[in-house]
Parts: sequence; structure tokens; C-alpha cells
Amino acid sequence: MERALYGPSGFFTTPGGGPAAHFRTSVHASPLFTGALLRLLTWLDQALGAPPRLDVVDVGAGRGELLCALAEAAPAQLRDRLRLVAVERAARPPGLPAWLGWRADLPGPVTGLLVATEWLDNVPLDVASADGAGVARYVLVDPASGAEKLGGQVSGVDARWLARWWPLPSEPGARAEIGAPRDAAWASAVAAVRRGLALCVDYGHMVDRRPVFGTLTGFRAGRQVAPVPDGSCDLTAHVAVDALARPGSLLLAQRDALRALGVHGQRPPLDLARHDPAGYLRALAAASAAAELTDLAGLGGHYWLAQPVGVVPPDAWQDVARCRA
Repeated sequence: MERALYGPSGFFTTPGGGPAAHFRTSVHASPLFTGALLRLLTWLDQALGAPPRLDVVDVGAGRGELLCALAEAAPAQLRDRLRLVAVERAARPPGLPAWLGWRADLPGPVTGLLVATEWLDNVPLDVASADGAGVARYVLVDPASGAEKLGGQVSGVDARWLARWWPLPSEPGARAEIGAPRDAAWASAVAAVRRGLALCVDYGHMVDRRPVFGTLTGFRAGRQVAPVPDGSCDLTAHVAVDALARPGSLLLAQRDALRALGVHGQRPPLDLARHDPAGYLRALAAASAAAELTDLAGLGGHYWLAQPVGVVPPDAWQDVARCRA
């Protein structure tokens, strides 16, 4: 998975259209998502006391779309203080503005917002399955054909992670995706934040609802394909989000997080169509985009895991978290 995604001929490191050419994320779906993050960033700036430099770090930045959109939408008094840094293992795309930083590793220390939108689902991991005796073993895959077989017994950190977060069920063919590398990656990202907020946005599941047969799959040109690790497709697996949580974390559905940031999918009143037809059409388009972002069966079902560092989370998020608890 590491070679197929990030090797010399990997899916994310080969020049081309980038992730947006193959799958649709919240960042690509609508500028409403950028607007919501800008409102979050404005709140964070106030919570930090309007520092002379406000960092925004996008981990798994694709081709820099989110950071460029934030810079364009930010008011001048905020934009002039932003330091925008993309963390991406692909080479810097041509044509990006000089003010946009680009690096392969995490910067530090960060004062501001670190956001990881659909990053952890692409952090490579191993898959485990039980043999005939019920022993958890690693699943080995031929990178050319996708043919599988069972390998060695899962042990060490991986075995402890499985026991705590994804005990293998007894169903024949049951699988578990060992999320220890994702936990470590997220811990490193949070550790890079000196003051501010680390935010993970991704699709995932909880320990009481793990999928019996796992979630590992492939995507190519907008279509789901077999997860053959040959570099030709995205390889992605849902995130065990509860394993990432740390003291002080807030875990929300994207629908709830965005609604608290002012993104709603209500249709505009029909009366507006009579008085301002063009305004009605604009409002209707915005409502449609908001509905896509907040649909629990789609993007709205993504998890938002917020880790505040030296700040108190937004009141609206705390209220939602208390209601869901």
C-alpha cells in the first residue's frame, strides 16, 4: 500500500490531475466547505488573540485547492497574517502562488489550524484475517494481480491494537484493518500544534460498529475498483476514529459540525422567486450544495475529530457533542 500510493510510480506521487481527477471530497464539492472552515479559522484567530502570524497547515493537501480557496475568501486583515502550508508527498504542482508553502513533512510548531481532510484514510495500513484456528494473520497481496494469501501471525503493537480496537469477529472471511499507523500519524500531527486546533475530517467507524469484512477499496476516475496495489488507483480504508481520540477531543458528524458553522440545506422560500428570481436560483444552488455536504448517507456522515491545544472548542460544537453523548 505504501509503494502503491507513495512510491516512485505511486498513485499520489505521479504527475497528473491529482486526487480531484479521481474522487470527490468536501473540498471539491462546494465553496461552502471552505466558507465553513474560514468561519472556524476566524473563531480560532479570536481565541488565540489575533497573533501576528496565523498558521494554516493542510495535511494531505492534494494540489493545494483548499489553501488557495481560503486565501481568496479571507478578508484582508486576516489574509495578511496567514501562513499557509501544504503537506503533501507529491511534488509541488506548477503554477501555485509563491506564498503557498509546500513540504513533505509536518511543520512545527503550529499556531493556528492544522486540518487533515481525507488524509488518514490513505495512511497505509495492514489487513488481518483469522486462519482456520482463529489466529489473526496478516493478509498478503500480490501487487500485480491482487491475489491474496495469509502470512505471519499478527504480533506486537498491531496485536495489541486489534485486541483493543478491532477484535476479529468469528465470521468466515472476517477482516480487520490495523489502524495503529493512523493513530501514530495523527498523534504526530497533533504534536505539531503548539496552540490552536488540529482537525481531522474523514470517513470512519466506531468500535461497536466495525464492518465485518473491512472497508479497503480502490478508486479510479470516479469509479470504485478492486484494491490492487499496482499504483493505478487510490487505495483507501475507513478510519477507526475512536482510536484517534485523546483527552479533550470532540468527535462530531460532519453534518453537525457544518450546521454549527452556518451550513444548512434548507430550500429558500418560494416567495423569493417572485421578488428576486436570480437570487432565488443562487440560494437554491447553495441549498443543494449544502445538502450534499450534510447528507448523512454521503459527505455529511464523515467524522470531524477536533483536538484543541491551549484553546476551548467552539461553544456550538460543545453543545452538539453534549447532545450526542
